[in-house]
Amino acid sequence: MSEHQHTEQRNSRFTLDAAVCFPALILLFGAIAMVLLIPEAGSNPFAGVQAVIVDTASWFYVLIVSLIAVIVAVLAFSRYGDIKLGPDHAEPEYSFLSWFAMLFSAGIGIGMMFYGIAEPVMHYLSPPTGPGGTPAAATEAIQISYFHWGFNAWATYAVVAMILAYFAYRHDLPLTLRSAFYPLIGERIHGPVGAAVDVFAVICTTCGISVSLGLGVLQINTGFNYLFGLPIDVWVQVVLIFATMALATVSVILGLDTGIKRLSEINIVLAVLLLLLILLTGPTALLLSGTLQNFGAYVAGLIPRTLDMYVYDQTDWFGGWTIFYWGWWISWTPFVGVFVARISRGRTIREFLIGVTVVPTLFICLWMGVLGGSALELIGNQGVTELGTAVQENPAVGLFRFMEFLPATKILSVISLLMIVIFFVTSADSGAMVLNMLSAKGVDNTPALQRTLWTLVIALAASLLLLGGGLQALQTATIASALPFAIALLGAFWGFGRAILADGAKRDAHSTHTPPAMAAEGWRERLRVLLDYPDDQTVQAFQRNTIHPAMQSFASALAERGVAARVITEDDALSVRLEVSHGDEPDFSYEVRARLHPMPDASLSAGTSGDRAVSFYRAEVHLTEGGQDYDVMGWSQEQVIVDILNQYEDHLHFLHTVR
Repeated sequence: MSEHQHTEQRNSRFTLDAAVCFPALILLFGAIAMVLLIPEAGSNPFAGVQAVIVDTASWFYVLIVSLIAVIVAVLAFSRYGDIKLGPDHAEPEYSFLSWFAMLFSAGIGIGMMFYGIAEPVMHYLSPPTGPGGTPAAATEAIQISYFHWGFNAWATYAVVAMILAYFAYRHDLPLTLRSAFYPLIGERIHGPVGAAVDVFAVICTTCGISVSLGLGVLQINTGFNYLFGLPIDVWVQVVLIFATMALATVSVILGLDTGIKRLSEINIVLAVLLLLLILLTGPTALLLSGTLQNFGAYVAGLIPRTLDMYVYDQTDWFGGWTIFYWGWWISWTPFVGVFVARISRGRTIREFLIGVTVVPTLFICLWMGVLGGSALELIGNQGVTELGTAVQENPAVGLFRFMEFLPATKILSVISLLMIVIFFVTSADSGAMVLNMLSAKGVDNTPALQRTLWTLVIALAASLLLLGGGLQALQTATIASALPFAIALLGAFWGFGRAILADGAKRDAHSTHTPPAMAAEGWRERLRVLLDYPDDQTVQAFQRNTIHPAMQSFASALAERGVAARVITEDDALSVRLEVSHGDEPDFSYEVRARLHPMPDASLSAGTSGDRAVSFYRAEVHLTEGGQDYDVMGWSQEQVIVDILNQYEDHLHFLHTVR
């Protein structure tokens, strides 16, 4: 593990932001109590608000989703796409497959299992316009499912996660929702205003997860009923919630690397296995052809479909489906955004945006194309109308009823049930981790007890709402909350735009400077330094004898000009840093840090005992934006001072550029 990677070591002391945790819990359970004790008072206002939003603000939801898609496309393919979510020298903490597995499991896992069959079938039988049950309706049903679960949904997650990761890893702000609004409100994110933003995020996250887990446990109960005859009952579902939350607690205690990551990887393997089995046991050529054709039509029609609000062909379908989904994705961004940001340190903006939008879209389109296409083929071509009837009556049973018409029904059903349970667990444990971070100022290495408390909160909230029949009211409230949050996001986009432009200007201000040349006869000494592979003690001595005096000389010269500067030595001279303060303007930092590297060619160096060295240290320059990937080991004090001066000149040019 590299020096900058997050560790799974846990603190023994609680890290709690009381200004976020306690108000959030009071408001959350107060709202739940209102919904349970006075159902009409809890549900009717939210339903009314949602109806008003659909009637008067649908255009705004469409505008926000469209704007997000443009931001993602422009940033991914602009010159700013090379900027890293972290210091310039940062490397991704997770492999691409592990990263994709975790973001997919947290972002869409349970929904994919619940709606993979149900949504295409419902659109096929009840399309937005025109008669249902026709070939045209079948084509439209698959494309609409792609549309609701594809690029637009993931772009919404991606843009919020990108903003959070950018400010957390590149500007050292807390990894909580408040940091997205730093350019808008500045240092006030550390006060009551920032706390209010995180309180909102905690409530939205808990409500969203509780609703999703309510849907998930209904499908788990349905699966156990189908396979083992377990009755479908609300108390059975409460027991299932606490049983699966117990598994989630174990995962949370094990930590991100051992728990969430491993479960997510297992589920992706199971998802691919299930997908292949359904594809191979069904009409393979038809499914692949239909998936490809519908995907092409989806991509070609993405812009007109995104902007289509059925203005001249009014339908309740638009508000009940598309606007519902846009509100749902926006309301989930605090949770998914924080989680995806947490696992994405070190990736470039381009890699991040493509990875979070394009790759999941391709997978979900294949999933919907194969499962949904198989179900439509059964209903439309083979006359299995009872499948459509079952889905319309209870969407949760759709997946298991679909399995009845495939070979190896029991095996496929068991795999599906196992996937649902694991997706349930990964959503719960990743949600608990995010809630813990939101209530602990972005810190995730808190004691096990503190992290498990949030799994209990999620279990209690979901169970109370399930028993009291309040899931629908809470779902409506969560969707309604997306409107004010979407408005606030406009400010976050504007602030991020300013920050990324300044970052680009700073990169443009950097130039390559050559240190003063050595005397002609010094070339042999330069070759010796080039082929020398020092150990840590040698670099430490160089830091003390050359780097530190050079920085002190530069700091003294600045002090004579009235500029505040200081030199800081850390880790026994493995790091020496010059910090220059510019008041309200960005400060300047020049650090020389000893970093361990493998030998480029072990044949060039041998230890005194004849053993070949396998690693060595470099004295690398790091600026505020990260490592600059050049080594100053062996330079003279004069050369170091000139390099500091060159970098400081670039910094002053940057300050002039952004004013």
